[in-house]
Amino acid sequence: MLAPASAAHALPPPEIQANQHIYDDHFDEDFTRAIDCDILQLLDRVWFRSKLVGFEPYPQRNNPARPLVFASNHSGMAFPWDAIVALAHLFRGVADPRDLPRPLSAPLLSKTALMNPYLVRNFWKKCGCVDATSLNFETMMYYQRHNLMLYPEGVPGIGKGFNKKYQLQRLASSMVRLSLLHDTDIVPYYCINGEYLNPFAYTWPWLNRQTEKIGIPFLPLTLLLVLVILQPWAFYLALPAQLTFVMGRRIRPGELTSKKSEDLTRPELLALSEQLRQQMQAEMDAAVAAHGQRPYAWRELWQRMKENRRYFPFFLPFAWPVAFTEFERRYVKNGERDFRLPLDEPGAFWKMVWRNPFVLAYYIPLLGWIPLAIKGYRGNKLHVKEPKRHFPNPVAAPVAAPFAAPVSVPTQPPV
Repeated sequence: MLAPASAAHALPPPEIQANQHIYDDHFDEDFTRAIDCDILQLLDRVWFRSKLVGFEPYPQRNNPARPLVFASNHSGMAFPWDAIVALAHLFRGVADPRDLPRPLSAPLLSKTALMNPYLVRNFWKKCGCVDATSLNFETMMYYQRHNLMLYPEGVPGIGKGFNKKYQLQRLASSMVRLSLLHDTDIVPYYCINGEYLNPFAYTWPWLNRQTEKIGIPFLPLTLLLVLVILQPWAFYLALPAQLTFVMGRRIRPGELTSKKSEDLTRPELLALSEQLRQQMQAEMDAAVAAHGQRPYAWRELWQRMKENRRYFPFFLPFAWPVAFTEFERRYVKNGERDFRLPLDEPGAFWKMVWRNPFVLAYYIPLLGWIPLAIKGYRGNKLHVKEPKRHFPNPVAAPVAAPFAAPVSVPTQPPV
């Protein structure tokens, strides 16, 4: 049970107390640590080459009884590798578990295996994500063992198209309302170069509404779409953008208004949300000018590939399905622990294909989508909807794109 840190904080409402199971339903710390050590660190070291700017000293809570709210922009039109990489990198540098953020992630990511990387079922939730619903957001504000992470632009932030790159969409006003209610600060940071994970991709709202019905939040219209049809592994493709995460200026919502959260009207909440969006937009523009002029840094990429050539081809996207599938076979199906994938072993790629023949579907033009779709939609929960809840000041529920997939790991780097 969650307990208040001091007598000054009342117990959570019964509905929130009953919802505390969300923290432990799927979260598997060992899974997170293992997949980071076996796969994600290599991808980050060679392909994404991420770095943190301005994260020292690491932000500390202004209210010890409540989590900080970390908030970031979404990179448009790409599978959320930016969130995975950001939080994996962040966790590696944080010593105190209370400093690590647990993310709210878009519910669509968990309703079908297809939206989990390479059909690794419950990937996001095993790595610490919680579905971004109004009830879950409120529940997490009472959670003290970790901070909270969200992407306040929601799905529109990912599906905004390359023509709107680095343009923050409307922020969920619930972020402001709950930060005010719980007297906790918002800590923004910005992903730079993530827009180039899938560049020159555009969106069509009508088409997006149709793809949502099958559990895909948006469909990027780009030349790469042809590759996705011919080579299904490209559904999760990311180009080698050098991801840079820049810390912004801490936001104290209590300093922006003299009213209590329950006294604010919806127009006032929306105005505060827009004020935050403008501040974050200005900071992100400056970060792009400083760190976004060479999104791919090709020379450094080539150097990293040479330095890590013994791991070839696993740092290249076409080999990622094999590595993820082999990891799931050993960790989930076989129940193995304390193992390392032999990615540097001669012939490792073909040995893993031999042990996991299903992965050949990722490389079969067009027809490969049939077995992938069958597996990806088996047992899906697309028909399950969150019950409506009513608030004194109704606000938009926060939606984060998965990491998302971050998780808290006290000693080792997680996803």
